[in-house]
Amino acid sequence: MLKHRDIHEVLKETWGYSSFRPLQEDIINSILDGNDTLALLPTGGGKSICFQVPALSIDGLCLVISPLIALMKDQVENLNAKKIKADALFSGQSFNEQMRIIDNVVYNNTKFLYVSPERLKTDFFLLNIEKLNISLIAVDEAHCISQWGYDFRPPYLDIAEIRQYLPNVPILALTATATPRVVKDIQDKLKFKKYNVLQKSFERKNLSYLVYKEDNKLGRLLRIAKNVEGTGIVYMRNRRGTVEIAKYLKDNGVSADFYHAGLSDKVRNSKQNDWKKDKTRVIVATNAFGMGIDKPNVRFVVHIDIPDNIESYFQEVGRAGRDEKPAFGVLLYNDTDVENLNMRFRETYPDIKDIQNIYILLGKYYRLSKGYAVNETFDFDISAFSQAYNLKSSIVYNSLKILEVQEAIVLSEAFHSPSRVMVKANRTELRNYQEQHKELDVFLQMLLRMYGGLFSEYVKIDEKLLSRQLNTTENDVVEMLKFVSGHNIIDYIPSSDTPKITFPIGYIDSKAVFSDVSYYKERKRVAKEKLNYMIAYVTNSTKCRSSMLLQYFGEDNNNARCKVCDYCRNKANTTNWKLVYDEITTKVLPLLKEKTLTMEQIHSAVPEIETNDLIACFRWLIDNDIINSNEDGTYSLNV
Repeated sequence: MLKHRDIHEVLKETWGYSSFRPLQEDIINSILDGNDTLALLPTGGGKSICFQVPALSIDGLCLVISPLIALMKDQVENLNAKKIKADALFSGQSFNEQMRIIDNVVYNNTKFLYVSPERLKTDFFLLNIEKLNISLIAVDEAHCISQWGYDFRPPYLDIAEIRQYLPNVPILALTATATPRVVKDIQDKLKFKKYNVLQKSFERKNLSYLVYKEDNKLGRLLRIAKNVEGTGIVYMRNRRGTVEIAKYLKDNGVSADFYHAGLSDKVRNSKQNDWKKDKTRVIVATNAFGMGIDKPNVRFVVHIDIPDNIESYFQEVGRAGRDEKPAFGVLLYNDTDVENLNMRFRETYPDIKDIQNIYILLGKYYRLSKGYAVNETFDFDISAFSQAYNLKSSIVYNSLKILEVQEAIVLSEAFHSPSRVMVKANRTELRNYQEQHKELDVFLQMLLRMYGGLFSEYVKIDEKLLSRQLNTTENDVVEMLKFVSGHNIIDYIPSSDTPKITFPIGYIDSKAVFSDVSYYKERKRVAKEKLNYMIAYVTNSTKCRSSMLLQYFGEDNNNARCKVCDYCRNKANTTNWKLVYDEITTKVLPLLKEKTLTMEQIHSAVPEIETNDLIACFRWLIDNDIINSNEDGTYSLNV
């Protein structure tokens, strides 16, 4: 067992919680016992606590491997806000910036270092790994390591290679969604010393899964938004559609806003915060929304489009009802949606010749020579690239994702990286430079006065604010920063909002990209199986929705029915329903005339009724405006 502080004290001091959620303590104790551990916790199960608490309980650094730069940055900021030292390494940072981060880890007791998987195998990282005093490795979104998962990322396969440098350091792998095949594959690929899975059931008893074949989707959505209390999320694929549907809801009296990856970082943060603080009630979004958000009082999640697979659907719909109070996951579809899903699948897996051609065009676009550009990173605008060669953006995007699986490129998501500056010269060299370039003296003095710490670390700057102070244009400030940086006095890294593309092995012959065609064909076959199961789930009329989801994730529930999904509602025994309804109307509704009641108080009034039957009946009563579900979790009679 690793020597550690009391984990309950750490939880209380840092997060203010008096107890752990189910399974969290077991996972933490497994890690502290030195065991490699795979933790399967559904969305909202509190995965971050599972590595942050043990890391704060023991000496040394926690290395956190995550594929999402925006999520890394968010978690680093949250930890820093708690006075916990954390930093992140990812593609697009300069060598000097990465070196400064490593120095901070080594000399300033940084507790958490977030690293994108592609950084792990770089010479820079491997040369510094032994300096870092790593005591725990946390692998977030661990399903990305499996070729049978829904979001396979080849750089994850390199994670296990660092174990030779850290033979006694335990690994905690975390994911919200994994089939039995993926569960085994994760442990094999990470070279677990022994299989060790701690899993919370995927069953969500408070969540009603409802699927409706619907031609008038907007009408149905509006009824849901108006009849179900609390906040909601509406998911769809099309960015323009998010704008149109949010406007439709607002025009019909529902507080709503839209969100997608094409918005600036500042705008996305503003919209997200307004929704989290209940200033906006419904957010209409692409799947770019939701990662890392733990909002407990989401009462409904509606899918306007059919997701590509059960894993994506389960993760997104699972953002409803995290407070364990009744919530709804609604999926609306029609025959055209099923046809479109099959068409998108064909675009997702283009012909190999088309993929190779796009790789050749990348070389032309960036003027690359074969054998060069090893680990070089470029800004990448998919629209500009597609227009330059008259290509369909969806084909380009999917080809790039396959090239990433083949490890020919690494494509990072768009994120806002603010401008940063560090002074590289010492103070004497800087003074001499100012004397030699008197036209820059006022500018450099203002830079040093406005931003402290420039001699020791990279500091975020605002060119617009600098220009106001200097009574000049923002463009002039940028040019001065570039000029001084060119003389090696400062290191200036301009801001960026664009995705990045990296060539980890350099630019190679396009025919060498696919060394094993059968591997691509097998992945395509597995993806088709996932698509078929998603379509079967949507069009199903013979099974409980919850039961289908549990079976997909390998849980044997003996075909038990949840009693609250659309199938179970439709097939509910009429006699049993009448008995439940009679009991509630005679014993509970008179009580609600007098005062509001919690579900616990209601259940105590009719203990003979099963919980699922009670919830199902109450949802019917709410849907038909007989009772109200209040914001404080109580229920009242609609008078």
